[in-house]
Amino acid sequence: MGEPVTYRIHRSFGGDAVLFALSGELDDEHASRLQALLAAEAQGPVLLDLKEVTLVAREAVRFLARLEADGARIVNCPDYVRSWIAVENAGS
Repeated sequence: MGEPVTYRIHRSFGGDAVLFALSGELDDEHASRLQALLAAEAQGPVLLDLKEVTLVAREAVRFLARLEADGARIVNCPDYVRSWIAVENAGS
């Protein structure tokens, strides 16, 4: 048996933006994978949906804060993650 899936990225188009719906645990390794996917995208609007995210590691929060500062929109963000992003942005 393999390791259970703990993280998934679903890419689609939502109106005028590329939508990445994330689910599971977002750690620094998964953030790196997401960063590679975002780098491969055209320079258009990006929307991250965190509705199905169950856990976010601190380094991943820093990554999300940088993305948001660079113009990505984050929706359905858990309150604790939103608070951490605000702290990261305040420290920048």
